[in-house]
Amino acid sequence: MTEEIIIDLFSETIRVILFLSAPMLLGGLLIGLLIAIFQATTQIQEATLAFVPKIVVVFLIMILTGSWLLNSLIDFTINVFNIIDLIIY
Repeated sequence: MTEEIIIDLFSETIRVILFLSAPMLLGGLLIGLLIAIFQATTQIQEATLAFVPKIVVVFLIMILTGSWLLNSLIDFTINVFNIIDLIIY
């Protein structure tokens, strides 16, 4: 396995990780921002008010994008196995 293949595989892995985690992270960030604005305007400082909706939103996003996430991960895994197959033979 050459250094070029390892670097390409590593960069592709990082790209896939960022690509697949982005919807959940952005959803949690957006709902957290909205709740922070709500808490600042109403002066309600309850920790569960910020925590529970983030969990619910991330869970809903995972349900809605689950098939896309799984298909992307399967495609990446098949690509990795093909690269390994080319290196071995």
